Order: sequence, then C-alpha cells, then structure tokens
Amino acid sequence: MKRLIFFLIVLVYSGSLLAQSGVVRGRVYDAGTNEGLPFVNIIVVGTDFGAASDLDGYFLITGMQPGFYKLMASFIGYEITYSQEIQVNNARPASIDIAMKQSALSFETVTVKPSTFIKLEETPLSVVEIRLSEIETIPGGNRDLSKIIQSFPGVGSTPAFRNDIIVRGGGSNESRFYIDGIEIPNLNHFATQGASGGAVGIINPDFIQSVNYYSGAFPANRGNALSGVFEFRQKNGNEEHFNWRAVVGASDLALTTDGPISDKTDLIFSVRRSYLQLLFDAIGLPFLPTYNDYQFKSRTRFNDKNSLTIVSIGALDEFTLNTGLANPDEQQRYIITYLPINEQWNYSAGFNFTHFAGKSFQNYIFSRNLLNNSSYKYPENDKSRPRSLDYVSREIENKFRFENTWRDRGWKVNYGFDAQYAKYENSTKQQIFRDSLFTVNYDTFLELYSGGIFGQLSQSFLNERLTLSLGIRTDANNYSESMQNPLNQISPRFSASYKLLDKLNLNLNTGRYFQRPSYTSLGYKENDVYINKNNDLKYIAANHYIAGFDYQINSDSKVTMEGFIKDYSNYPFSVRDSISLANKGADFGTIGDEEVVSIAKGRARGAEFLLRYTPDYSPLNIIASYTYVRSEFQNLRNEWIPSAWDSKHLFTLTTTTAFGKNGAWRGGFKWRFVGGLPYTPYDLNRSAIKAAWDTQGLPFFDFSRFNDKRFASFHQLDLRIDRTFVMKRFNLNLYFDVQNLYNFQAEQPDIVLRELDANGDPIVETVNGVDLYRLYNLKNTTGTVLPTIGIIFDF
Repeated sequence: MKRLIFFLIVLVYSGSLLAQSGVVRGRVYDAGTNEGLPFVNIIVVGTDFGAASDLDGYFLITGMQPGFYKLMASFIGYEITYSQEIQVNNARPASIDIAMKQSALSFETVTVKPSTFIKLEETPLSVVEIRLSEIETIPGGNRDLSKIIQSFPGVGSTPAFRNDIIVRGGGSNESRFYIDGIEIPNLNHFATQGASGGAVGIINPDFIQSVNYYSGAFPANRGNALSGVFEFRQKNGNEEHFNWRAVVGASDLALTTDGPISDKTDLIFSVRRSYLQLLFDAIGLPFLPTYNDYQFKSRTRFNDKNSLTIVSIGALDEFTLNTGLANPDEQQRYIITYLPINEQWNYSAGFNFTHFAGKSFQNYIFSRNLLNNSSYKYPENDKSRPRSLDYVSREIENKFRFENTWRDRGWKVNYGFDAQYAKYENSTKQQIFRDSLFTVNYDTFLELYSGGIFGQLSQSFLNERLTLSLGIRTDANNYSESMQNPLNQISPRFSASYKLLDKLNLNLNTGRYFQRPSYTSLGYKENDVYINKNNDLKYIAANHYIAGFDYQINSDSKVTMEGFIKDYSNYPFSVRDSISLANKGADFGTIGDEEVVSIAKGRARGAEFLLRYTPDYSPLNIIASYTYVRSEFQNLRNEWIPSAWDSKHLFTLTTTTAFGKNGAWRGGFKWRFVGGLPYTPYDLNRSAIKAAWDTQGLPFFDFSRFNDKRFASFHQLDLRIDRTFVMKRFNLNLYFDVQNLYNFQAEQPDIVLRELDANGDPIVETVNGVDLYRLYNLKNTTGTVLPTIGIIFDF
C-alpha cells in the first residue's frame, strides 16, 4: 500500500512534466474525387503548430501538448475546412482525414468567414455536432452517448434510470441511428422493444470521433424517421502499430485495441462487461442486470478510388431477480413481485464500399441486424404455478442501400435506392385482464419486403448568400394495402438558408416524413389472424415546419434560435387503452404488441435556443440550451390531451474547462431542468380484483383520466473533475463524477402494494362473489447522489 501511494504521488507531481510528444497525422483530399491535395496549409486551431501536405495529401504534426484540438485546412480554390475534433496524447498518434470542397466562387470574390460548426446544404438548421471532448468529459454523462445527447436542445429525458431518446415532443420510437452510414436498430442495452429506450448506451465511446444529431430537416437518404436522426462517425485504427485502451467506467470494464493488419487495412475492436450485478447485489437491490458488448470496425483503402469499411456491434443482456435478499422491504418486495426475468441479445453488421469516379462517388451498403428478446414471469415467483408471461421474439433485417453523390460548380446531387428483407418471429403466451381474465396465445412468422427511392438536389446562389435544397423519397412494403402503394408515402422536403449579414443567417425547412410501425404491431395476432393487417395499418406521417436564425460570435462560438411545428397523422391507436402508442415506451419490455388502428393525430409546437461559446484561445466551453415544447395527441372525442412527453420546459447548462500546468486538469458542471411530465392515475377498483392483479403484479391505469395529472419539475446538478498524467509511453486519465450533487428527489407514480396478514400473505376479501386484494399507496421518489470514479489507461 505504501508503494502504491508513493507511485500515485509521483504521478500527481511529475506526470505532466514530461516532454510533450503528441503526434497528429492524416490526409487531406478532394471531397468529390478522393484525390490527395498537395501543399495544403494545415494549422492546429489555437496553437502555433501546423504543417503542409505532401504530394499525396498526407501530413504530419509532432511535438504537441496532449488535449483536444481541431485542424483548419486552407488551399486556393477550396473552401476553408475544419476537421472534426481529435484527442492528442503521448501514447497514441491522432489520425484524421480532411475532405475539402471546391469553392463555387472565383478566388478573387471569396470572402471567408470560417466556422468550426457544420452546416450542410440539405440541413442548414436543426443539426448539431457533438464533439469528442464533449463525449469524453461532459459531467453526468459518464461517457454514455445516450445520456450525453440529453445536453442538447430538443432532447427530453425522464428522472428514472432510462435513456429514452425523446426529440421535440415526439415518441421514444421516432429516431434512427447510423454508424459510419450503416443503420443500427438499438442504441441501448435492455432495450424496450418497439422503442428506443433502455438502461445503458450500447455504443463504446472509445470508437466515436463525433456525432451529428438531426432534430429536423432530414436528408432524403435517411428514411423511416419522424423526430431524430443520429449519425455516429467512428475513428479509424492506427496505421503504424497497435495501441490499447483499458477503461474502468461507471458501470463496466472495457478493453479497446486498434492498429494495422496489413499495408492497406486497419481495425479497431473492443469488448465491455458490466459489473453492475456485483454492485447491486452488494447494496441489496432487488434486480441484477448484466450486460456485455463488442464493437468492431475495419477500413481498407485499396487505392485512391476504392475503399471498404466493415462495421459490427453486438450485445448480450441478462436481467435476473435478487430473490435471495434477507428481509426485503416493501419497495423491494414490490419490484421482485412484478419484474419479469429478461434476456436480450443482438448484433448489427455491415459493410460500406465506396468508389470514386470523376466528380462523383458511389456507396454500396449492405447490413444485417438481429434482435432476440425473451422474458418470462411466474406469479409471485412461484415456479410451481404456470407462467403469467412467456415471451420470445426475434427481429431480423437484411438491408441494401445504393447512393450516388455528385458535385460540380456548387451543385450537389444525391440519389439512390434501398431494399430490405425482414423476418419477425414471435411466440407469446400471456395472461391479461380486460373485463375478465384473458390469455393471449399466438405464434408469428412474418416476412416483410420493403423498398425506397430518394433524391436530393442542392445549390448556392447570389454569390453563395442563398442555398437551396430540394429532396424527395418514397417507401413501400408488402404488409398492408395502404403500405404497398408508394404514392401514399411521397415524402418531399425543402430547405433554404439566406445570409442576412456576414455572421447572421436565416434558415427554413419544411418536409413530410414517414415511418413504418414497429414489428411488434405488424406481427400481433388474435385468433391466429394478423389483426392489424386486417385493420389496414399505415405508415405514420409527420409534417415539419421549421424556421430560425444562427449568429456566429467567433469561429468556435455560435447562437441558434429555431421554432418548430410537427403535425402527426396515422399514428397507431391502442384499441384496448384508447391512447396513441406515441405515449407508450417509457418502461422496459415491449410496446405495440396489441390491436391498433391508424387513426391517431398529434402535434408538437415549440422553440429552441442554443449557445455554444468558446472564447478565442481559451479552453472554456459553454453549452446552454433551452427548449419550450408542447406535445399533444387526440383522444377518441377529438380532444387534445398532453402526451407522455409534454415536459414544456427543457434547460441545460454545461460548462467545462482545462486548467493547471499544460491543461492536466479538467473540470466542469452540468445543471439540467425538466418540466414535470403528465401521468395517468391508477384505477384502484380494477387493480384490487385478484384475477386482474395476478396477471401483472401491478396496478392498472385509469385511461379515462389519461394524463390529467402532472409531476413537479425535475432538476439535477452534476460535477466532474479529470486529471491526466502524461508519461513517455502511456497516458492515464482519472476522473471523478458526481450525479445529482444536491440529492434532488423527483416525483414518481405511487407504489401500490397489497396488505399482508401476520403470515406475510396478501389479504383477500370476497365482495359480491369477486375476490379482492386490500391495496394501499406508498409515496415514491427517485434520486440519489451517485459518485463515480473512472480510470482510462492508454498504452
């Protein structure tokens, strides 16, 4: 122990005093032809470091101090271009490729106002780049991408321990996720089937270079989304030698390696395993989750015209009950009684082949993904009784997408098509209570063929003061009569951006978007009949109207203000509960496996403000975002009712900075405020019926009073401190993160419990021939101070 303490003291006082030898290498090339650009001037923003590219476009910068940086590339005839953010340390060289676009203007007329912020022709607004430094160090995020996303405008959250992706008042199933252009269906471990929520993010942040988050103005090549699109761009492996990273995080252990496997191919690979089950058991929690995942990427550059990227990600999640607790309290007994045992495993794998020809390039993308989800429950956890729930399902998708992108003289054209073959298998046996006990018992084998075509045209006018983009796509599948007709899913979109002043832009977008209902709804059966197919289930539609301004304070600081309107139609409407499925998905398990009809209408209205501020030559980074949003859906009486995501106010202030000698320390805080969400009270009369309660171990909601109550607002303060130790051959980063520093207790629905007799058995009374439990309420809050120590070791 004395030796360990001495070693740590040496690290603290000498670790950052060693010579700085960080290395950045990369390649700068023409975005349209992929040809390397020689003699490009490349500087490291905020420093005196820089280099010029060689004849093939390669560059090398040495002697850099560890930290987070962006590069700026300039070359006659091309737009000034900023790289994505990179992290430099002594243990591994940072690698980055920079694609430069030819300027549509003559050199004499170019007026340069460089900016580190992305602005796409197709999406001039409602898009945010989440940078590497934010992924690594945002307080309270614990490097979990699903949590980090919540620091940005329009993204709602709940105080419970979940990672639901709720964008601008939309449902939790309305976003799509891509890794290096390849779609993945799941973003979280222990995912809610039919939605996006889960407990912990599935993507290893050690792979991620940056994230582009779209809350509107989706490009035409991204379909099947109503509220959000997330593009995760991964790092490339080291081209010279293998590097390693070991991480002890808030809930898991991770090991990542990257390096070359041939002269033309590099890879990056990681595995993670959680230790939550050990912690939960030690502190006496009634459930024991375990998750494992892997992630893989390889890149092969055959030559300047052809490359191949292979991506794969997968997970195994197991959830068991801690039935060995000694003297469990009321809340522990409640959780053990109703929670089912669950196991999920999934994977996604695909390749992206890119070919450059003339002024265009083509992408050929093939992928396959699978989700296997099973859960079961014995009443009272008594294995001698028949299961009240026995569920196994499997979703398999095989996808192909072709895209062609052409650029010339300021014009950009993107067009292509996609095709998909999917299988959905389901075996369900479940006891439910409607007006009496009812057993759902069906087996599904559903094959679905889908396809879509898309195109988008963009150009700048008036000396690049005005940029216009027009896109269209349509999709169809063989499920129902309405879905088979592609004319029913015509999806146009239009964007415009006009430069009012040198630093001030006006941006507009409108579009109509479609999304296929979940497989759980498509495959649901009653009396061996696909009842939702007979109901002529339709694609969900949403019309977007967005307008706003952006003002550039300096090259790395910006203010944006936007207003948005979303109008929904054809949303699946629960026949059993008389509510839109958009209001479900806030709990674990499945949603959509019931009879639905495509009649629900909804709307979301709101405004957003975002400030991203970094003073010139300063390590300070400030993100302040505010969203006002109202989200409502109609009931059967055509009355507008607040949706389950109608939080009204979302505010987040995040501040981080580096300090100390050579920036070896980094610290910051995040304060988040979320307006109170609506909730539906319980129907205690129905819940007390023994036959009803025994089917789910939970009280029943009174949907005749849907969302007529509202919780108090929720807020939380998170802090984080990082210390980096820079040694000759390795880097060590230690961080201390505290979530909910002042221990705010957020309101949750009451826990409803059964009264027990002296023997610990539920009390049953018979009234008018009906067996009833005695029930009582227990006030319920969530929130605890959650400190975490993390270790990141690069070598």
